[in-house]
Amino acid sequence: MAFQDVGDYIIQVENIHKTFPNGVKALVDFTTKIHRGEVVVIIGPSGSGKSTFLRCLNGLEEIDSGAIVIDGIPLDDHKKNRLEIRKEVGMVFQQFNLFPHMTVLENVNLAQRRVRKKSKEKATQMSMDLLRKVGIEEKVDNYPSHLSGGQQQRVAIARALAMMPKVMLFDEATSALDPEMIGEVLEVMKDLAREGMTMVCVTHEMGFAREVSDRVIFMEDGKIVEVGTAEHFFTAPQEERTKLFLSQIL
Repeated sequence: MAFQDVGDYIIQVENIHKTFPNGVKALVDFTTKIHRGEVVVIIGPSGSGKSTFLRCLNGLEEIDSGAIVIDGIPLDDHKKNRLEIRKEVGMVFQQFNLFPHMTVLENVNLAQRRVRKKSKEKATQMSMDLLRKVGIEEKVDNYPSHLSGGQQQRVAIARALAMMPKVMLFDEATSALDPEMIGEVLEVMKDLAREGMTMVCVTHEMGFAREVSDRVIFMEDGKIVEVGTAEHFFTAPQEERTKLFLSQIL
């Protein structure tokens, strides 16, 4: 289908629907396109479908209908396509999901060795570079239980980046952190944005959204209510529902 002619779009989502077994409609006729290098922030009330959308983008949730194409590869029933997309799309969750019995270095090395088939030496070199990038190289031999929440999340970001993804998804990456640790994780995310990484971020951090996003999507009830630049959203939102939401959180 012509829809797969990617051009400048790295993510194309067309008319996707997702209903959970309990009858909750998580996504309803959801359509969007995301440019290479674009930073898109998704905001909205709890239960609006934000996290479900992210999980659909890398196949963690199955869509009921519609189409998702990542860098020209359709996310369909072909196992090869799904594996390729999982390699190209990194995801950072609310919970850090580090392996507790592995050191920081081992956590970051693991997927590089198993999926990218790198030698231990090359994986370690990449891991050290990334741990330096996220400001945590001194913790390389520590286990997750000896790290703060902010440090664990930075390791999780390094682990995702080690796969050299074309897209990074952040699902409320700071929501499980103590307030004083949020800033250190947001700084890493801001650096990635400045470097041109394609990012889709679900967040409640409006300062981050205002500073780094190219576009903001406001969702409710599985639908897109309003889309615009950060300036549009924070100075002149059009929809009454958007205005109400922002008035409650700003």
